[in-house]
Amino acid sequence: MRNWLLPEYIEDVLPAEAVRIESLRRQLLDLFQVHGYQYVIPPMLEYTESLMTGTGHDLDLATFKVVDQLTGRLMGVRADTTPQAARIDAHMLNHQGVSRLCYAGTVLRTKPDGLARTREPMQLGAELFGHAGIESDVEIQCLMIKALQLLGLKELHIDFSHVDIFESLIQAGQVDSNLEQALYAALQSKDKASVKALVQGLDSQTQQALLDLTELNGDISVLELAAEKLPRLPAITEALGSLRTIADALKNLNVHVGFDLSELRGYHYHSGIVFAAYAHGYSGPIALGGRYDEVGKAFGRARPATGFSLDLRGVVLALKPAESRKGILAPVGTNLALLDKIESLRSQGEIVIQTLPDSITNVGELNCDRALVEQASEWQVVKL
Repeated sequence: MRNWLLPEYIEDVLPAEAVRIESLRRQLLDLFQVHGYQYVIPPMLEYTESLMTGTGHDLDLATFKVVDQLTGRLMGVRADTTPQAARIDAHMLNHQGVSRLCYAGTVLRTKPDGLARTREPMQLGAELFGHAGIESDVEIQCLMIKALQLLGLKELHIDFSHVDIFESLIQAGQVDSNLEQALYAALQSKDKASVKALVQGLDSQTQQALLDLTELNGDISVLELAAEKLPRLPAITEALGSLRTIADALKNLNVHVGFDLSELRGYHYHSGIVFAAYAHGYSGPIALGGRYDEVGKAFGRARPATGFSLDLRGVVLALKPAESRKGILAPVGTNLALLDKIESLRSQGEIVIQTLPDSITNVGELNCDRALVEQASEWQVVKL
């Protein structure tokens, strides 16, 4: 057995990429901070009852589970930080008004997913609790766009949907839970033939509306088409109005806004607007988010909530290869002038590496392109 092998889809992050990931993490957290989002660090492990409450079957399957040797209870390694943020808002902070939280840390999943195809994404996100209006949805979406632009991503495209549209059709058509699950799966895969077969036993209006959902995707004109084709149920009318408001709010942010009303990602988790961000050079969504007003209910405080998250490791994959900063090679010694010069350079942000006695000095391995040498009784930086 080769003891140095890692499990499948678990990888080391080597120095050049690690430095870049950490630098971007700091920049994103600084961005969140100046917008009023407070940083929290939830634990990696929690009892499964709280870790997966209200998040649906998908997160249950994605979560590694272990037995707590102290209590004998089942614990889970977090696969998503959002439920933890909801728990913190509900019980640890207990704010009566709006609270804004952000986080940045590794999550662990049973199967690889996301842009990096890893089981250990680095999840960064921001969550807003305590406000049910469209204004908080817009705030979160604008923050997400700023975060992606800070990462240097161009040609951003944001796709929107609203889970109330599908849910209203399910309720109006009195669809049972088994058929609901089948329709959800068919719509997610954009399989119109399967949808057509599944709706045969429903009333004609619901049949046609569910079939129409498979084709209601595109620019803002889709919303007008949806208003014409879909039943004029109050929840659908309100959902389409919210999506129009979003389109208007984001029109000056240099992003392309689209709509896909059959997109139900996180249907069992979200409760309103859902969205996914895409960018040139990426094969899948780079950030996901939406409204999830019901999650806090499981913690005893049903608070309206909206947020987004992204996998920083996945985003970094599509950026240009990282280059490590070059350092300055310096001799070891107790010379005060030398030590003062080294500290001065380091205080300016320079990397200074001192050679060690009886060691092999390879400037390539040390990643140095300059050296500190004594010239005319002064220590000078010269190119190698």
